Amino acid sequence: MSNGGGSTMTWVVGGCLAAVMVPLVMMVAVSGASSEEDPGSGSGAGGGLKDGAVPASYVPWVLKAGAMCDVIKPAVIAAQIEAESGWNPNARSPVGAEGLSQFMPGTWPSWGKDDDGNGRASPYDPGDAIMAQGRYDCALAKTVEGYKNRGEASGETLDLALAAYNAGPGAVHQYHGMPPYTETRNYVARIKSLIPKYESVDDPPGRIPAGQELAMPLSGHPRITSPYGMRMHPIKHVYKLHTGIDFAAPLGTPFKAARDGVVTFAGWSNGYGNRVVISHGTINGDRISTTYNHMRTRPEVSVGQHVRVGQRVGEVGSTGLSTGPHAHFEVMQNGKYVDPAPWLGLK
Repeated sequence: MSNGGGSTMTWVVGGCLAAVMVPLVMMVAVSGASSEEDPGSGSGAGGGLKDGAVPASYVPWVLKAGAMCDVIKPAVIAAQIEAESGWNPNARSPVGAEGLSQFMPGTWPSWGKDDDGNGRASPYDPGDAIMAQGRYDCALAKTVEGYKNRGEASGETLDLALAAYNAGPGAVHQYHGMPPYTETRNYVARIKSLIPKYESVDDPPGRIPAGQELAMPLSGHPRITSPYGMRMHPIKHVYKLHTGIDFAAPLGTPFKAARDGVVTFAGWSNGYGNRVVISHGTINGDRISTTYNHMRTRPEVSVGQHVRVGQRVGEVGSTGLSTGPHAHFEVMQNGKYVDPAPWLGLK
């Protein structure tokens, strides 16, 4: 990273841009906006990794770091590492950037933790470096999404987050989007070009009814109690976008995967309660993910797990911001929440 490290392609410029990073670190931690159930948004890559693409000892860390937010997927983490250090955990740039993820000494303390439990937090420890990279990437994604929501920047969230990683969030804000720096634009382009090298794309026929791309996440023909669209939030009492479809379902009803894919998130997520996010790779040229929310107990699947259409991922519940048991189901197309109804053959 140039503003907090120095990628293999940006070491010469990195020393100049690193100076702007430290004053901006606190901005990243506090800025950004949340939606009804605190979803991330943007144009991230799919959620799986191609077999053998990432060194085996790093796979668990890349998957974990790539499950911190919806925008920054494992393939993005892997692509960045290749661009930053070429997978060399001992890499050190001429301007002093260190380790796999090329953190500068002044930036590392803000993001580095002892994630591998060896008693020290070091940019030269792969687990520590990769997890710090995930935290920083997601913080940047939240920051630039906040800029977009306030009309202060435009562009795809992933592109702007990568630009911020390279040039600093202040540059994205200053130029209301992608900075004009050739080095930064080349950095973003390189990361995006590397993502397919690492992304596992699963586009199967499965057991999906003819005429639709996704299977119903519940058995039978459940009743829709709240469609996708603007509505008065039943708990916050503000008018805002309902980012999915609510289906009526009794407590404990099996919640099922709508298509084959890879689990990119499984756990607690603020207003969503117990949540699962599944990447389905590319469908008709678009990156598609689905989410399963407010589940009764902890998800029955784990990050990195391949699931099949119709496979049970958890039980319908009422955790998080919920007024009662129901199935809140979402579809993300290229990182943006869209109406699930057409995907389910309901329109």
